[in-house]
Amino acid sequence: MAGNRETFGNGTMTQYVYGRNVVKQILLNPSRVHCVWLSGDDPEVEELCRKGGVRVKKVSRKDLTKLCGNEHHNGTVAETEPYRTWKVEDLIREKKGQYGLIVMLDRIEDPHNLGAVLRTCDAIGADGVIFKKDRAAGLTPGAAKSSAGAIETVKCAEVTNLVRTVQDLKKAGYWVIGTDMDGQDYRSLKYDFNAVLVIGNEGKGISRLLREECDYVVSLPMVGTVESLNASVSAGIMLYEIYNQRFPL
Repeated sequence: MAGNRETFGNGTMTQYVYGRNVVKQILLNPSRVHCVWLSGDDPEVEELCRKGGVRVKKVSRKDLTKLCGNEHHNGTVAETEPYRTWKVEDLIREKKGQYGLIVMLDRIEDPHNLGAVLRTCDAIGADGVIFKKDRAAGLTPGAAKSSAGAIETVKCAEVTNLVRTVQDLKKAGYWVIGTDMDGQDYRSLKYDFNAVLVIGNEGKGISRLLREECDYVVSLPMVGTVESLNASVSAGIMLYEIYNQRFPL
């Protein structure tokens, strides 16, 4: 399956990641890369490997599919050390603008949703993403490919208890914004404060205990027939509203 891990020759645990854009981003820090497999010629990737001292192996597309357990590798697979995770305190210190912006994912299980959220976080300059260690999508090759390389640039923190983490963030001066169907219109809120944006599960939304910790609950108005939006779409709309308010034209 995607994300297979094995022990490298020096005893380090490794994983296979796939997709040309993801591998190119990883090669900007070549010390984490043990080997790159290609099913064809790719001068740009091969030059990055040469500069970083990374081995390149040419194999068939069929062999790459067997290697990474996924057909969507685009002819490029890398064996790397697992993605690094950070402490919540690192995300607080990361503050890129006048106000902090951290995204918290509550039981998001689809790695493609996680990857898409990371991509938007990179685009608008969010300080990082927090998610649970269990019962949630993690930093897998699937999430990496969906992130188009943002998994390398956005700090991610894994925690055991989201409610306790929110309480700690509130003590650090953050206000918590939950997203739910019965909240106030997301456009009516002014986001001129250190914010934690909570995005809930694809089907169940935000858990009750976490919602009780939210200082604000906002919703996206919908006039069509669908009941809800994809979690990463909702996150994208919210993040760009916050960005637009903080950095108006």
